[in-house]
Amino acid sequence: MSVMQSGTQMVKLKSGTKGLVRLFYLDEHRTCIRWRPSRKSEKAKIVIDSIYKVTEGRQSEIFHRHAEGNFDPSCCFTIYHGNHMESLDLITSNPEEARTWITGLKYLMAGISDEDSLAKRQRTHDHWVKQTFEEADKNGDGLLNIEEIHQLMHKLNVNLPRRKVRQMFQEADTDENQGTLNFEEFSVFYKMMSLRRDLYLLLLSYSDKKDHLTVEELAQFLKVEQKMNNVTPEYCLDIIQKFEVSEENKKQNVLGIEGFTNFMRSPACDIFNPLHCEVHQDMDQPLCNYFIASSHNTYLTGDQLLSQSRAEMYARVLQDGCRCIEVDCWDGPDGEPVVHHGYTLTSKILFRDVAETINKYAFIKNEFPVILSIENHCSIQQQKKIAQYLKEIFGDKLDLSSVITGDSRQLPSPQNLKGKILVKGKKLPYSLGADAEEGEVSDEDSADEIEDDCKLKPCYNNGATEHQVESFIRTKLESLIKESQIRDKEDPDSFTVRALLKATHEGLNVNLKQNLDTKEGGKKSHSRSLMGNFGKHKKAVKAASKYHSASDEEEGQQNSSGKEMGQLHRLARRRKTVKLCRALSDLVVYTNSVAAQDIVDDGSTGNVLSFSETRAHQAVQQKAEQFMLYNQKQLTRVYPSAYRIDSSNFNPLPYWNVGCQLVALNYQTEGRVMQLNEAKFRVNGNCGYVLKPQQMCKGTFNPYAADPLPASPKKQLILKIISGQQLPKPPDSMLGDRGEIIDPFVEVEIIGLPVDCCKDQTRVVDDNGFNPVWEETLTFTIHMPEIALVRFLVWDHDPIGRDFVGQRTLAFSSLVPGYRHVYLEGLTEASIFVHITINEIYGKWSPLILNPSYTILHFLGATKNKQLIGLRGLFNKNPKHNSAETSGHYVRKRSLGDRILRRTASAPAKGRKKSKMGFLEATEIKDSASEPVDLKDREGVVRRTSRSLQARPASMPVDKYLLAGLPCPEDETAQDAQGKENFYSTEVRVTGQNDVCLKL
Repeated sequence: MSVMQSGTQMVKLKSGTKGLVRLFYLDEHRTCIRWRPSRKSEKAKIVIDSIYKVTEGRQSEIFHRHAEGNFDPSCCFTIYHGNHMESLDLITSNPEEARTWITGLKYLMAGISDEDSLAKRQRTHDHWVKQTFEEADKNGDGLLNIEEIHQLMHKLNVNLPRRKVRQMFQEADTDENQGTLNFEEFSVFYKMMSLRRDLYLLLLSYSDKKDHLTVEELAQFLKVEQKMNNVTPEYCLDIIQKFEVSEENKKQNVLGIEGFTNFMRSPACDIFNPLHCEVHQDMDQPLCNYFIASSHNTYLTGDQLLSQSRAEMYARVLQDGCRCIEVDCWDGPDGEPVVHHGYTLTSKILFRDVAETINKYAFIKNEFPVILSIENHCSIQQQKKIAQYLKEIFGDKLDLSSVITGDSRQLPSPQNLKGKILVKGKKLPYSLGADAEEGEVSDEDSADEIEDDCKLKPCYNNGATEHQVESFIRTKLESLIKESQIRDKEDPDSFTVRALLKATHEGLNVNLKQNLDTKEGGKKSHSRSLMGNFGKHKKAVKAASKYHSASDEEEGQQNSSGKEMGQLHRLARRRKTVKLCRALSDLVVYTNSVAAQDIVDDGSTGNVLSFSETRAHQAVQQKAEQFMLYNQKQLTRVYPSAYRIDSSNFNPLPYWNVGCQLVALNYQTEGRVMQLNEAKFRVNGNCGYVLKPQQMCKGTFNPYAADPLPASPKKQLILKIISGQQLPKPPDSMLGDRGEIIDPFVEVEIIGLPVDCCKDQTRVVDDNGFNPVWEETLTFTIHMPEIALVRFLVWDHDPIGRDFVGQRTLAFSSLVPGYRHVYLEGLTEASIFVHITINEIYGKWSPLILNPSYTILHFLGATKNKQLIGLRGLFNKNPKHNSAETSGHYVRKRSLGDRILRRTASAPAKGRKKSKMGFLEATEIKDSASEPVDLKDREGVVRRTSRSLQARPASMPVDKYLLAGLPCPEDETAQDAQGKENFYSTEVRVTGQNDVCLKL
C-alpha cells in the first residue's frame, strides 16, 4: 500500500498512440487511483469501487493492437472499470512493480466486497467529508478561511445568512491559529451545519422532551414507528454502543442526538428491506414462473453499429445478476468462430474467449442457472467448433441428465438447475433420423427485422476503399448518436432513433457520394448500402418509435396503409432456413428457440419463443390474457428492435405485466429502463430470478382492466416526504458548482399495472438543496403490489422546466415501514427522509357477494378454455380477426409542442399546492384513442375509468367520432348519469369537458 501511495511511473497505452508516461498513485484514503499530469486534473481518477477486475499480461484488446511493441508480459496489466468495462492498460519498468500493483488492487477490491453495508456507508461518508475539505482548500495549505467556507456553502446548496455562518465558524475555530479551520475543526463545523431539526424533534417526541433516548424509549420507537418485531434490550444496547459518539452517553446507556442521527442515516434505517439482500423467495417452481434478468447483445460496450465488442462485458453483466446472456456467432478467419453484431462495424472477438469468460464468472455471485442464448450464423464446420468449445470449457455444467424435474411436462426449477448452463438455440426436428449429422431449421433472429438492403455489406466500387467508407460512416453516425442522446432523462417517449436513421439515410449517402465523387473525378460509387430503407421501415414499426415531426405526420397519413401492407408482405416472404449440425443441436435441452409459426400445442415444454418488441407489442395489444396463459408453461424472450441502433431500451413493463420471463435489455445503456430492471431484480438478492405473482402463474386476468383483480385486497401506500439532505446541483448544470442554489421538489412515481401507474409531487422549496423541508403526504393505491415499482425523483425547479438531480427506484415489496432514508443512486450523501405507512384495503364491493363462485372459478382457472384457442393466431403477424378492443385503433402522435408542454408543466409553481397527474407507463402498448381519462377517486388516487367497447371511447378525437357515425356523446352521458353514485357522475362531467376541449 505504501509503495502504491508514493506513486509509480508507468506507461499508459492508448489506441492510436505510442503510450504516455504518467505517475500513478493510490490516494491517501485508498479509495481511488490517480495519475498526473493530466488535462482532466481532479477527474483523472478511477474509484476502487468501480473496478471489475485486474488482469495480468498482455490480454486486452489494446495490447493486441500494439502487438509490434516489445513489452515484457510480466510488466503489463489491465484494469477494467466502469459500466462500459473501460480498460486502463499499463506497463511498468520491472515485473516487481507490476506484481505490487496487481496484488494491492486485488486486496483493495476484496476488502471492499467483504465489508458490511454499515462499514461501507461510514467509509464513503468519511471519504466524502475529506474530499469536500480538500476541494474547498483552494491554495492547498490544509486550512479553510471564512471566504473559502462561503464558497463551499454555495457549492453545497446551503443558503444561510453570513452572520450565522460566521458564528458557527467561530465556534468551531478552537486552536491557536484563529481565522482558519483545519480538517478536525472543519469536521466539527460540518456537524454543526448538518444538525437535523426533523430528527431532533422526532427524538424529543419519544424521549419525554429530553435530549437523549433511554433503552426503553429507543425500544418503544423501534416497535411503534419502525414496526420492528422482537426488539430486545440487548439489541437497543448494541445500537447505542455502535452509533453513539459520546463516551459519557455510552456509559449511561443513552442515545444522544448525534448517535440517533448516525443510526437513522445507517443502513438499518434505509428504505430497502435488508432481508431482500439475500435470496428469500421459493426457488423450487418451474422456470416459467420466474422473471429472469436478461441481456441483449451482451458483448457490446456501446451502440449497435460502431462500438467495441468485449468478452469482459460478460463478466460485468453476470456479476450484476444477469442470468440470460446473448452470443452472436459468425464465421471467423482460420476456422475460428467470432462474436460480433452482424452487418455492422462493431469489432470482433473470439468465441473461445467469450466462452472462457462466461465459465469463469457465471457462478461467482450466485449459483442459479445461466441461459446462453446463441444466435448461430456459422457454417457447419464452425458450428462443430462452437459445440466442441462449449463441451471442453463448460464440461459438467452442460450435463443436465441428473436434473430432477418431477413432472416431465414441467420445466425444472432454478434450484434443481443450480450450477448449470442452459444452451438456448435451434434444435433439429424430431422427424430427422438420429443418425443425421445435420439438418435445416428456420432462421429467424434479431437481424431479420432489418431488410437486406439496409444491412452493411462489403461492396467497394470505383476506388472507394474500406477505410474511406468506414471513416464517413463513423463520422456521420457518431454525431447523430450524440444528438439522439440529448433528451429528457425521464421522458419515456424520447426514443429518437427514427429521426436518427432517417437523417443517416439521407445525409450519409449524400456525404459519401460527394466526397468520393470529388476524389475519383466524378466516378459513381455504391460503397456500402447501409441504411437504404430505414425511414420506410420505421413507419410500419410505429410501436418502437415515439418521435414524430409535423412533416412525418402528413406523410404517414397518406402512405401508412400502403407501407403497412408492404411490411406485412416482407415479413411473410422472409421465411428462410439454415443448416444446423447435430453436435450443436444436442446441447439444447430445455431452451429450444422457436419462431411464432412453429408453435404446436403438443403439450411439450422447453420451447422459448423469441421475438422483437415490435411483434411482442402486437401480441400484448391483441391478446394479453392468452399471452399470459402461454407464459405459464413456456418461456418467452423479448429483445429490442434492431432499429434501436443507439442501444436505447424499450419499456419492459407491458411485457412483464403479461408474464414474459426473458425481457432482454441493453445493459450497457444507463438510464430509466435499466434502473427499473435493477430495482425489479434486487428484490430477491439480485440473483437474476424473481418469482412471478401467483395470479400470473395460475388463471388469468386482464392487465388493462380498471380493476384487474377485484377479488384481491389492494395496498395503500401513505408516503410522507419530510426533508432532503445534501442534494447537489443537477449533473447537467451549465455553470457546475458555481450555478444557482437549487429549488428542489420530489416526485414519486408508481410503475406497474396500467391502473397503478401514476405520479405525485411535492411543492418547490426555494434556494435550499442542503436541508429542504417539505412535510407533505402523498397517497397511492396499488392493485398488484407484487410487481409494482416505486420511483423517487428529485428535480430542480426552473422557470423554463426542470433539471434532473437524482433518483432511487425500488420494488414496492422491498419498502420498509417507518421513518426511512432514501439514498439517491450514485450520490454519496444525498438523501430524502420519509415516513412510510402501508395499509391493506378492500374495494367497495366484494365479488363473492355478487357472484359467490367468482373467486373459486378464478383460481381454478375458469378461463382455461381460452388457453389453447388459436395459439398460432396469438403470434400471427397478420391476424385476420381483430378484437372489438382493437377495432378503430387510432394512434395519437405527439407534437413537439406537447413534449415542451409536458416538460414545462411538470414542475409545480412555487408556493402553490401541487396537482396530481396520472402517468401511464404502458402507453407504448395501449396508446390508442380508446384510453380512458384519468380520474381521482375518493382516496385521491389516479384512476382509470372502465372502458365500453360499444360506445365511443371518451378520449376519441372528434373527427374519428364523426367518421365512425356513432350517436352523440352528450345523449349517452346524460342517460348513463342516471342511477349512478356521485363518483360516477363526476366521471361523466370530466368526460364531457374532455369532449368540449377536443371539439374546440
